[in-house]
Amino acid sequence: MSNQTTMQAKSREALENRKEITLKGHKNGMAVLFFVAVLYVFSILLVIFGASEQDFILLIPGVVILCIGWFPMLGLRVLKPEEALVLTLFGRYYGTIRGDGFFWVNPFCSSINPAAKTQLNQSGDVKTVNPITVSSAAGLVNNKLSLKVMTLNNNRQKINDRLGTPVEIGIAVTWSIADTAKAVFNVENFKEYLSLQCDTSLRNIVRIYPYDVAQGVDTTGDGIADEGSLRGSSEIVADRIRQEIQDRVAIAGLCIHEARITYLAYAPEIAAAMLQRQQASAIIDARKMIVDGAVGMVELALERLKENNTIDLDEERKASMVSNLLVVLCGNHDAQPVVNSGSLY
Repeated sequence: MSNQTTMQAKSREALENRKEITLKGHKNGMAVLFFVAVLYVFSILLVIFGASEQDFILLIPGVVILCIGWFPMLGLRVLKPEEALVLTLFGRYYGTIRGDGFFWVNPFCSSINPAAKTQLNQSGDVKTVNPITVSSAAGLVNNKLSLKVMTLNNNRQKINDRLGTPVEIGIAVTWSIADTAKAVFNVENFKEYLSLQCDTSLRNIVRIYPYDVAQGVDTTGDGIADEGSLRGSSEIVADRIRQEIQDRVAIAGLCIHEARITYLAYAPEIAAAMLQRQQASAIIDARKMIVDGAVGMVELALERLKENNTIDLDEERKASMVSNLLVVLCGNHDAQPVVNSGSLY
Protein backbone atom coordinates (compact mmCIF):
# COMPACT_ATOMS: atom_id res chain seq x y z
CA MET A 1 0.00 0.00 0.00
CA SER A 2 2.84 2.36 0.86
CA ASN A 3 4.63 1.53 -2.41
CA GLN A 4 1.49 2.37 -4.37
CA THR A 5 1.12 5.66 -2.51
CA THR A 6 4.77 6.49 -3.17
CA MET A 7 4.38 5.74 -6.86
CA GLN A 8 1.29 7.92 -7.07
CA ALA A 9 3.10 10.76 -5.30
CA LYS A 10 6.07 10.48 -7.67
CA SER A 11 3.76 10.40 -10.69
CA ARG A 12 1.92 13.50 -9.53
CA GLU A 13 5.19 15.26 -8.77
CA ALA A 14 6.44 14.47 -12.27
CA LEU A 15 3.27 15.93 -13.78
CA GLU A 16 3.52 19.07 -11.67
CA ASN A 17 7.19 19.54 -12.56
CA ARG A 18 6.55 19.41 -16.30
CA LYS A 19 7.44 22.79 -17.76
CA GLU A 20 6.67 24.47 -21.03
CA ILE A 21 9.63 24.94 -23.41
CA THR A 22 9.13 28.10 -25.45
CA LEU A 23 10.91 27.99 -28.81
CA LYS A 24 12.58 31.28 -29.67
CA GLY A 25 14.38 32.38 -32.80
CA HIS A 26 12.08 30.41 -35.10
CA LYS A 27 10.23 33.37 -36.63
CA ASN A 28 12.03 32.99 -39.97
CA GLY A 29 9.32 31.44 -42.08
CA MET A 30 9.49 34.15 -44.74
CA ALA A 31 13.24 33.60 -45.22
CA VAL A 32 12.73 29.85 -45.65
CA LEU A 33 9.90 30.42 -48.10
CA PHE A 34 12.06 32.80 -50.12
CA PHE A 35 14.92 30.31 -50.08
CA VAL A 36 12.69 27.48 -51.35
CA ALA A 37 11.31 29.71 -54.11
CA VAL A 38 14.83 30.63 -55.25
CA LEU A 39 15.86 26.98 -55.06
CA TYR A 40 12.96 25.96 -57.30
CA VAL A 41 13.79 28.64 -59.84
CA PHE A 42 17.41 27.45 -59.86
CA SER A 43 16.32 23.80 -60.24
CA ILE A 44 14.05 24.67 -63.16
CA LEU A 45 16.94 26.43 -64.88
CA LEU A 46 19.13 23.38 -64.29
CA VAL A 47 16.52 21.09 -65.86
CA ILE A 48 16.07 23.38 -68.87
CA PHE A 49 19.79 23.76 -69.57
CA GLY A 50 20.48 20.10 -68.80
CA ALA A 51 17.77 18.92 -71.18
CA SER A 52 18.83 21.30 -73.95
CA GLU A 53 22.52 20.40 -73.66
CA GLN A 54 21.78 16.77 -72.75
CA ASP A 55 24.00 17.23 -69.76
CA PHE A 56 22.99 14.78 -67.05
CA ILE A 57 25.26 16.51 -64.54
CA LEU A 58 22.84 19.47 -64.62
CA LEU A 59 19.65 17.54 -65.34
CA ILE A 60 19.77 15.02 -62.50
CA PRO A 61 20.35 17.55 -59.65
CA GLY A 62 17.61 19.76 -61.07
CA VAL A 63 15.12 16.88 -61.11
CA VAL A 64 16.09 15.83 -57.57
CA ILE A 65 15.64 19.36 -56.26
CA LEU A 66 12.21 19.59 -57.94
CA CYS A 67 11.15 16.34 -56.27
CA ILE A 68 12.30 17.03 -52.73
CA GLY A 69 12.68 20.81 -52.63
CA TRP A 70 9.19 21.23 -51.17
CA PHE A 71 10.10 19.28 -48.02
CA PRO A 72 11.37 22.30 -45.97
CA MET A 73 7.98 23.96 -46.49
CA LEU A 74 6.42 21.35 -44.20
CA GLY A 75 8.02 23.20 -41.31
CA LEU A 76 6.23 26.49 -41.98
CA ARG A 77 3.71 27.56 -39.32
CA VAL A 78 1.52 30.66 -39.16
CA LEU A 79 0.17 31.83 -35.80
CA LYS A 80 -2.24 34.63 -34.97
CA PRO A 81 -2.10 36.72 -31.77
CA GLU A 82 -2.76 34.75 -28.57
CA GLU A 83 -2.20 31.38 -30.22
CA ALA A 84 0.29 28.62 -29.47
CA LEU A 85 1.39 25.39 -31.10
CA VAL A 86 2.73 22.40 -29.13
CA LEU A 87 5.22 20.38 -31.17
CA THR A 88 6.52 16.84 -30.77
CA LEU A 89 9.47 15.28 -32.55
CA PHE A 90 9.35 11.49 -32.95
CA GLY A 91 7.04 11.18 -29.94
CA ARG A 92 8.97 13.52 -27.62
CA TYR A 93 8.01 17.01 -26.57
CA TYR A 94 9.97 19.40 -28.81
CA GLY A 95 8.68 22.77 -27.63
CA THR A 96 5.95 25.40 -27.93
CA ILE A 97 5.84 28.36 -30.28
CA ARG A 98 3.81 31.35 -29.12
CA GLY A 99 2.72 34.70 -30.48
CA ASP A 100 1.82 35.95 -33.92
CA GLY A 101 4.15 35.49 -36.88
CA PHE A 102 5.45 33.23 -39.62
CA PHE A 103 7.55 30.43 -38.09
CA TRP A 104 9.72 27.63 -39.40
CA VAL A 105 10.46 24.54 -37.34
CA ASN A 106 11.83 21.10 -37.97
CA PRO A 107 9.69 19.59 -40.78
CA PHE A 108 9.52 16.30 -38.88
CA CYS A 109 7.74 18.02 -35.96
CA SER A 110 4.04 17.40 -35.60
CA SER A 111 1.56 19.59 -33.72
CA ILE A 112 -0.64 18.03 -31.06
CA ASN A 113 -3.85 19.17 -29.37
CA PRO A 114 -6.04 16.41 -27.84
CA ALA A 115 -8.90 18.87 -27.30
CA ALA A 116 -8.89 20.14 -30.90
CA LYS A 117 -12.28 18.60 -31.70
CA THR A 118 -13.87 19.42 -28.34
CA GLN A 119 -15.98 22.54 -27.92
CA LEU A 120 -17.31 24.03 -24.70
CA ASN A 121 -20.48 25.82 -25.69
CA GLN A 122 -22.15 28.58 -23.72
CA SER A 123 -24.47 25.95 -22.31
CA GLY A 124 -21.49 24.07 -20.91
CA ASP A 125 -22.17 20.94 -22.98
CA VAL A 126 -19.15 19.14 -24.38
CA LYS A 127 -19.51 18.54 -28.10
CA THR A 128 -17.25 16.58 -30.40
CA VAL A 129 -17.00 17.64 -34.02
CA ASN A 130 -17.59 14.87 -36.54
CA PRO A 131 -14.10 14.00 -37.86
CA ILE A 132 -15.53 13.12 -41.30
CA THR A 133 -16.58 16.72 -41.86
CA VAL A 134 -13.23 18.14 -40.80
CA SER A 135 -10.70 18.46 -43.59
CA SER A 136 -7.00 17.95 -43.06
CA ALA A 137 -6.33 21.68 -43.38
CA ALA A 138 -8.96 22.49 -40.79
CA GLY A 139 -7.55 19.81 -38.53
CA LEU A 140 -4.14 21.49 -38.72
CA VAL A 141 -5.66 24.81 -37.71
CA ASN A 142 -7.55 23.19 -34.86
CA ASN A 143 -4.29 21.89 -33.41
CA LYS A 144 -3.44 25.44 -32.38
CA LEU A 145 -4.11 26.26 -28.74
CA SER A 146 -5.97 29.46 -27.97
CA LEU A 147 -4.36 31.48 -25.17
CA LYS A 148 -7.31 33.88 -24.96
CA VAL A 149 -9.53 34.17 -21.90
CA MET A 150 -12.53 31.91 -22.49
CA THR A 151 -15.84 31.38 -20.70
CA LEU A 152 -17.46 28.16 -19.59
CA ASN A 153 -21.12 28.63 -18.69
CA ASN A 154 -21.79 25.47 -16.75
CA ASN A 155 -25.16 23.74 -16.83
CA ARG A 156 -27.54 24.20 -13.91
CA GLN A 157 -27.10 21.48 -11.33
CA LYS A 158 -29.40 20.20 -8.62
CA ILE A 159 -27.44 20.02 -5.37
CA ASN A 160 -28.44 19.60 -1.72
CA ASP A 161 -27.29 22.49 0.44
CA ARG A 162 -25.97 22.30 4.01
CA LEU A 163 -29.45 21.64 5.38
CA GLY A 164 -30.30 19.03 2.76
CA THR A 165 -32.58 21.34 0.77
CA PRO A 166 -32.31 20.72 -2.99
CA VAL A 167 -31.31 23.84 -4.92
CA GLU A 168 -30.50 24.54 -8.56
CA ILE A 169 -27.34 26.52 -9.25
CA GLY A 170 -25.30 27.47 -12.31
CA ILE A 171 -21.92 29.17 -12.62
CA ALA A 172 -19.88 30.94 -15.32
CA VAL A 173 -16.13 30.36 -15.24
CA THR A 174 -13.56 32.44 -17.13
CA TRP A 175 -10.32 30.57 -17.80
CA SER A 176 -7.25 30.44 -20.00
CA ILE A 177 -4.27 28.19 -20.69
CA ALA A 178 -1.22 29.11 -18.61
CA ASP A 179 1.10 26.18 -19.45
CA THR A 180 0.60 24.52 -22.83
CA ALA A 181 2.78 21.51 -22.01
CA LYS A 182 0.73 20.59 -18.94
CA ALA A 183 -2.55 21.19 -20.79
CA VAL A 184 -1.61 18.86 -23.64
CA PHE A 185 0.38 16.11 -21.90
CA ASN A 186 -0.82 15.93 -18.27
CA VAL A 187 -4.50 15.21 -19.02
CA GLU A 188 -6.28 13.39 -21.82
CA ASN A 189 -8.54 16.32 -22.77
CA PHE A 190 -8.11 19.55 -20.83
CA LYS A 191 -11.52 20.96 -21.85
CA GLU A 192 -13.45 17.94 -20.64
CA TYR A 193 -11.24 17.84 -17.55
CA LEU A 194 -12.10 21.48 -16.79
CA SER A 195 -15.84 20.88 -17.21
CA LEU A 196 -15.75 17.86 -14.87
CA GLN A 197 -13.74 19.70 -12.21
CA CYS A 198 -16.15 22.64 -12.33
CA ASP A 199 -19.05 20.29 -11.57
CA THR A 200 -17.17 18.60 -8.72
CA SER A 201 -15.96 21.86 -7.15
CA LEU A 202 -19.42 23.40 -7.35
CA ARG A 203 -20.96 20.46 -5.49
CA ASN A 204 -18.27 20.52 -2.80
CA ILE A 205 -18.73 24.23 -2.04
CA VAL A 206 -22.54 24.35 -2.25
CA ARG A 207 -22.82 21.56 0.33
CA ILE A 208 -21.06 23.81 2.86
CA TYR A 209 -23.64 26.62 2.74
CA PRO A 210 -27.39 26.75 3.42
CA TYR A 211 -29.56 28.45 0.83
CA ASP A 212 -30.57 31.18 3.28
CA VAL A 213 -29.21 32.28 6.64
CA ALA A 214 -29.67 29.52 9.24
CA GLN A 215 -28.83 29.40 12.92
CA GLY A 216 -26.07 27.17 14.27
CA VAL A 217 -24.36 26.65 10.89
CA ASP A 218 -20.59 27.04 10.51
CA THR A 219 -19.59 27.74 6.89
CA THR A 220 -16.00 28.87 7.49
CA GLY A 221 -14.75 25.83 9.40
CA ASP A 222 -13.63 27.78 12.47
CA GLY A 223 -16.18 26.13 14.77
CA ILE A 224 -18.21 29.33 15.20
CA ALA A 225 -21.70 29.69 13.75
CA ASP A 226 -21.98 32.47 11.18
CA GLU A 227 -24.50 33.99 8.77
CA GLY A 228 -23.01 32.63 5.55
CA SER A 229 -25.48 31.53 2.89
CA LEU A 230 -25.69 30.93 -0.85
CA ARG A 231 -28.12 33.79 -1.33
CA GLY A 232 -26.51 36.33 0.98
CA SER A 233 -22.82 35.51 0.53
CA SER A 234 -22.66 35.04 -3.23
CA GLU A 235 -19.33 36.86 -3.61
CA ILE A 236 -17.63 34.72 -0.95
CA VAL A 237 -19.16 31.52 -2.34
CA ALA A 238 -18.04 32.40 -5.89
CA ASP A 239 -14.49 33.09 -4.72
CA ARG A 240 -14.33 29.76 -2.88
CA ILE A 241 -15.62 27.98 -5.99
CA ARG A 242 -12.94 29.69 -8.09
CA GLN A 243 -10.19 28.68 -5.68
CA GLU A 244 -11.47 25.10 -5.52
CA ILE A 245 -11.48 24.81 -9.32
CA GLN A 246 -8.02 26.38 -9.55
CA ASP A 247 -6.56 23.87 -7.12
CA ARG A 248 -7.99 21.00 -9.16
CA VAL A 249 -6.98 22.19 -12.66
CA ALA A 250 -3.49 23.47 -11.79
CA ILE A 251 -2.09 20.10 -12.85
CA ALA A 252 -3.58 20.71 -16.32
CA GLY A 253 -1.85 24.08 -16.69
CA LEU A 254 -5.09 26.09 -16.62
CA CYS A 255 -5.68 29.43 -14.92
CA ILE A 256 -9.12 30.27 -13.48
CA HIS A 257 -9.65 34.02 -13.55
CA GLU A 258 -13.16 34.26 -12.17
CA ALA A 259 -16.20 32.21 -11.20
CA ARG A 260 -19.65 33.77 -10.88
CA ILE A 261 -23.02 32.38 -9.85
CA THR A 262 -25.41 32.93 -12.76
CA TYR A 263 -28.47 31.10 -11.44
CA LEU A 264 -29.67 30.20 -7.95
CA ALA A 265 -33.12 28.94 -6.97
CA TYR A 266 -34.86 26.22 -5.02
CA ALA A 267 -35.46 22.97 -6.90
CA PRO A 268 -38.94 22.83 -8.53
CA GLU A 269 -40.21 20.06 -6.22
CA ILE A 270 -39.64 22.21 -3.14
CA ALA A 271 -39.99 25.71 -4.55
CA ALA A 272 -43.74 25.97 -3.78
CA ALA A 273 -43.28 24.90 -0.15
CA MET A 274 -40.38 27.31 0.32
CA LEU A 275 -42.46 30.10 -1.20
CA GLN A 276 -45.24 29.44 1.31
CA ARG A 277 -42.65 29.43 4.08
CA GLN A 278 -41.27 32.78 2.95
CA GLN A 279 -44.78 34.21 2.66
CA ALA A 280 -45.65 33.00 6.17
CA SER A 281 -42.45 34.50 7.54
CA ALA A 282 -43.20 37.79 5.79
CA ILE A 283 -46.77 37.83 7.17
CA ILE A 284 -45.51 37.17 10.70
CA ASP A 285 -42.95 39.97 10.43
CA ALA A 286 -45.58 42.35 9.05
CA ARG A 287 -48.08 41.46 11.81
CA LYS A 288 -45.42 41.95 14.43
CA MET A 289 -44.66 45.40 13.08
CA ILE A 290 -48.35 46.29 12.95
CA VAL A 291 -48.94 45.15 16.54
CA ASP A 292 -45.89 47.05 17.79
CA GLY A 293 -47.11 50.19 16.06
CA ALA A 294 -50.68 49.76 17.30
CA VAL A 295 -49.58 49.30 20.92
CA GLY A 296 -47.45 52.42 20.66
CA MET A 297 -50.36 54.40 19.25
CA VAL A 298 -52.71 53.22 22.02
CA GLU A 299 -50.19 54.13 24.70
CA LEU A 300 -49.72 57.55 23.13
CA ALA A 301 -53.49 58.10 22.97
CA LEU A 302 -53.96 57.23 26.65
CA GLU A 303 -51.07 59.45 27.68
CA ARG A 304 -52.41 62.41 25.68
CA LEU A 305 -55.90 62.02 27.15
CA LYS A 306 -54.41 61.87 30.64
CA GLU A 307 -52.16 64.90 30.12
CA ASN A 308 -54.89 67.16 28.71
CA ASN A 309 -57.54 65.96 31.21
CA THR A 310 -59.85 65.51 28.25
CA ILE A 311 -61.72 62.64 29.83
CA ASP A 312 -61.36 60.61 33.02
CA LEU A 313 -61.52 56.91 32.26
CA ASP A 314 -61.67 54.14 34.80
CA GLU A 315 -59.92 50.80 34.27
CA GLU A 316 -62.89 49.15 32.58
CA ARG A 317 -63.34 51.98 30.09
CA LYS A 318 -59.61 52.03 29.40
CA ALA A 319 -59.71 48.31 28.66
CA SER A 320 -62.65 48.80 26.32
CA MET A 321 -60.92 51.68 24.55
CA VAL A 322 -57.67 49.72 24.16
CA SER A 323 -59.58 46.74 22.79
CA ASN A 324 -61.45 48.87 20.25
CA LEU A 325 -58.30 50.69 19.10
CA LEU A 326 -56.34 47.44 18.67
CA VAL A 327 -59.17 45.93 16.65
CA VAL A 328 -59.26 48.98 14.40
CA LEU A 329 -55.49 49.28 13.98
CA CYS A 330 -54.68 45.56 13.62
CA GLY A 331 -57.65 44.43 11.54
CA ASN A 332 -57.31 43.27 7.93
CA HIS A 333 -60.32 45.28 6.80
CA ASP A 334 -61.66 48.74 7.43
CA ALA A 335 -63.57 49.02 10.72
CA GLN A 336 -67.33 49.59 10.67
CA PRO A 337 -68.19 52.44 13.09
CA VAL A 338 -70.85 51.78 15.75
CA VAL A 339 -72.39 54.74 17.56
CA ASN A 340 -73.19 54.11 21.23
CA SER A 341 -75.93 56.48 22.42
CA GLY A 342 -76.27 54.96 25.89
CA SER A 343 -73.99 54.12 28.76
CA LEU A 344 -71.47 51.34 29.18
CA TYR A 345 -73.12 50.40 32.50
